[in-house]
Amino acid sequence: MNFKKQLREGLLTNNPVVGQLLGMCSTMAITTTLFNGLGMGLSVTLILICSNVVISMLRKVIPDKIRIAAYIVVIAGFVTIIDLLLQAYLPALSKSLGVFIPLIVVNCIIRAEAFASKNGVLASAVDGLTQGIGYTVALVCMCVIRELLGSGTFGKGVLSADGVRILPSQYPAMLMILPVGGFLTLACLIAFTQWFNRHLAEKAAKKEAEAK
Repeated sequence: MNFKKQLREGLLTNNPVVGQLLGMCSTMAITTTLFNGLGMGLSVTLILICSNVVISMLRKVIPDKIRIAAYIVVIAGFVTIIDLLLQAYLPALSKSLGVFIPLIVVNCIIRAEAFASKNGVLASAVDGLTQGIGYTVALVCMCVIRELLGSGTFGKGVLSADGVRILPSQYPAMLMILPVGGFLTLACLIAFTQWFNRHLAEKAAKKEAEAK
């Protein structure tokens, strides 16, 4: 297990949002305020960690023919728990996220099949944590950009109910809080991530060549 490598994959090279392009529906729909982004990101992180651990523990017991069905049952159980907790303690967040909470199952099952079903408990827990961090960071970046440019505020629902006013009310572009704004923001983040990954790869290759 290499925590640094897994964290780098979760944040950059294999980020769920800008690398694997997972959860596009929820990414487009809920990234209009920081409150929504943090709530969804932390929910996905908790579910990824818990489901990865359980699936890793059961990977040698679950028959191969029904593994996908078993993974869905495990992940759906944790999703239901998180959904009920949000309804009980954070009803405003639960209402904002709505139907996109159940869709977390789709994102998590991909990591379960790709990693947790093939690795130990500790490595799977770290994978869930790093992938969740990467997902949260990507959502938060999109939320900050879209909220600032679309509403002119920062931290709506987190710092205060209406957020901190950064831009005068007449300047924000309402386009940014519409779906098209989500696509534009995501495209810019993907482009930046690809450029940064390429820059790091070139730098590593140059350093290796100098060492030889």
